[in-house]
Amino acid sequence: MPFDPTKLADWQIAAEAEKRMPTPEDWRGRLGLTKEELLPYGRIAKLDYRKIYERLMGRPDGKYIEITAINPTPLGEGKTTTTLGLIEGLAKRGKNVGGAIRQPSGGPSMNIKGTAAGGGNALLIPMTEFTMGLTGDIDAITNAHNLGMVALTARMQHEANYADEQLAKRGLTRLDIDPRRVEFRWVMDFCAQALRRIVIGLGGKNDGFLMESGFQITVSSELMAILSIARDLKDMRERIGKITVAYSRQGNPVTCEDLGVAGAMTAWMRSTINPTLACTIEFQPVLVHAGPFANIAIGQSSVIADLLGLKLWDYHVTESGFGADIGFEKFWNVKCRLSGLTPHVSVITATIRALKMHGGGPRVVPGRPLPPEYQKENLPLVEKGVSNLLHHIEVVKKSGIKPVVCLNRFHTDSDGEIALVRKYVEKAGARFAVGEHWRYGGDGALELADAVIEAAQEKNHFQFLYPMDMPLRKRVEVVAREVYGADGVSWSAEALERAKEFESDPKYLEYATMMVKTQYSLSHNPDWKGVPKGWTLPIRDILLFSGAKFLCPVAGDITLMPGTSSDPAFRRVDVDVETGEVRGLF
Repeated sequence: MPFDPTKLADWQIAAEAEKRMPTPEDWRGRLGLTKEELLPYGRIAKLDYRKIYERLMGRPDGKYIEITAINPTPLGEGKTTTTLGLIEGLAKRGKNVGGAIRQPSGGPSMNIKGTAAGGGNALLIPMTEFTMGLTGDIDAITNAHNLGMVALTARMQHEANYADEQLAKRGLTRLDIDPRRVEFRWVMDFCAQALRRIVIGLGGKNDGFLMESGFQITVSSELMAILSIARDLKDMRERIGKITVAYSRQGNPVTCEDLGVAGAMTAWMRSTINPTLACTIEFQPVLVHAGPFANIAIGQSSVIADLLGLKLWDYHVTESGFGADIGFEKFWNVKCRLSGLTPHVSVITATIRALKMHGGGPRVVPGRPLPPEYQKENLPLVEKGVSNLLHHIEVVKKSGIKPVVCLNRFHTDSDGEIALVRKYVEKAGARFAVGEHWRYGGDGALELADAVIEAAQEKNHFQFLYPMDMPLRKRVEVVAREVYGADGVSWSAEALERAKEFESDPKYLEYATMMVKTQYSLSHNPDWKGVPKGWTLPIRDILLFSGAKFLCPVAGDITLMPGTSSDPAFRRVDVDVETGEVRGLF
């Protein structure tokens, strides 16, 4: 220890580290858990959240550390790597530390980004289980969501085929569902662009209701949003019952409760309420709960995982998706509001590679070699691109938190480039640390750990960006101007109509505003790098998540079902048929 990540692939490092990984029984002793509180699942375990939290609720909370980033390249800038490296670094400093990260989706894992397990010596284990299903939470969400669609489409077929008295004999009343206003779609956890728009019910009257439908990726399901924010199983059950799956011809919402399927959906998801316990390759505990994609979902590790981690550890490190413009903004104005928790520190992950891209560097294309500009010193590109990082620093500072910038160092980064970034960061009033945790694990994260420990001692003045009594369109305007740097907001006719409808009903004031936009730019256009100027944010639709109580304005051309590239990761994944070991994950 540490392993040499320049010679070993991540899956090889994981395989070696897993030989000494603590067993569930070891963890029970290390974390001081009772036998009933730890639920073994092979070589990992789930934790009974309710039992542990009730026992520890009188214990003071630890320090709450959030990890975010700048707008990334399509390769990702190592936010999970930084999360795990910081946990390892704090442990090296003798701190009682753990964390919470999100479960990876099969979409990116089998596509261009690979697993969300970190990398090098800042890696989560067991890596194969983590990447390929873990304890089945995403599979449970897939089944529960699709059961809702089964209930909806079956009901539409039966109402089309039977008169009211025939429905009554079957214990049903006519919901009169409008096929043009079906809100639900099917889900699967892969990037399947061919399924974005489909037609179902082809054939005779016994083959379903003929209509247009489609698929979205599982982790964008409202059920994942509910898992991210639910406090317990009762809360989850109530929220699932309130999910709007469609509208009647009279304009009334049709919910999972109306379809009589909410209880069965919750039954599929009953085990998901408990976080899964995994660890770093240096054997610090990490909770895995909820899913990714802050561009189209909440993209946070769960409220439950954070509430639990803050009781179990003196330092709890939690992860938010993508850049501070979407991941941190949702953490700040949605998750913290719902949890009642106040963070002590936010760490902004950056790379020289991403700064060069924002400075006008050549396009970064997954699967192709990086252009020379990214592999040798280029101070002008870095200096021009640092504006993106400075923008994210200002976003975090608006919350009342003084951020720490972690430069996730690659071997191609020069000392001159790093010194240049440090100068700008410190001038902006933020702490700066070079992270070499990918190469050296906890020993490479000591500068970062020290900066976080120091920042966590300072009193901050946490505040939300907007009050909950602010109307929806005004909230979007504030986020667009204050977080994205837009000049204003434009609304499509459909989005404007829906916004006025929501604003006319006081109950929607308590709904969180969950923005949907690209992660690759501060704007809605993924090709606009750096800090775009002189632009307007176009809102084309508003999605309603009535169970999660989210209103989701959709900016620009973004889809809930990503596509698979021409050179996906699954081409390099295989199994050793003698040992059963999975190879090629990254």
